[in-house]
Amino acid sequence: MERSRILHANWYNHPKYYDIAFQAYTSREADFIEAVCRKYCLFKVSRFLEPACGTGRLIAALAGRGYEMTGFDLSRPALSYLRRQLAKRRLYAETFAAEMSEFRLGRSADSAYCLINTFRHLLTEQAARAHLECIAGSVRPGGIYVLAMNLLPLDVDKREALRWTERRGKIKVTITQRVLRTDLHRRIEDVQVCLMARHGSKELRLRHEFQLRTYTRRQFRRLLASVPSLELCDVYDFRYDIDQPLALNTEIAYGLFVLRRLPS
Repeated sequence: MERSRILHANWYNHPKYYDIAFQAYTSREADFIEAVCRKYCLFKVSRFLEPACGTGRLIAALAGRGYEMTGFDLSRPALSYLRRQLAKRRLYAETFAAEMSEFRLGRSADSAYCLINTFRHLLTEQAARAHLECIAGSVRPGGIYVLAMNLLPLDVDKREALRWTERRGKIKVTITQRVLRTDLHRRIEDVQVCLMARHGSKELRLRHEFQLRTYTRRQFRRLLASVPSLELCDVYDFRYDIDQPLALNTEIAYGLFVLRRLPS
């Protein structure tokens, strides 16, 4: 096997491997998004928005279920990958490049979603609030926003590295993700992702370091209170059980927050 040196690069610029890494969650996430809209939305949903959509695995999945889809991201390699995947499946979605905290739609979406900690890439309170305000301005009154992320655990020092492997055809992708350090004063985590992809005799080893904003339950509630056009309906965990909502004061590692756009 051709062994490669470790490449220090942005893993979002290798969209095929990134897409494979998260493929196992796609069907359950799409099912949950549909179930949330049936339960909490005040009308039938036909048009979704995904901010920071990346490779668009959920956009493709939901487009395949008959929904009108709009997604945007800053990564042009990811957007190009998404457009190729849609073309292969003879599907369509509106896609464009934009910032999470500064975007505008020509037509309001019925509902929106943002999963796997993407929201935490917004590193300041101002950027996070601006994003939620953009969502409130982009989703119809009565529409739903499903926002998912990790909350800061009570014992910060006991977090362990995450490691998982996914396969697609002859490609095997292994991800190892760990928190290098946490600055509670600045509310910033330094995160390292190591990606190893094997395809036949070829191997890619990639290391990417980036930062995420931290949230306790109280800090997230305070942020939501600063955007009065969005109300918190319920909270769920990684089990995606629509019949088992949780209280926000429950100790959860990964929260799925169901927000609803209020009338103006």
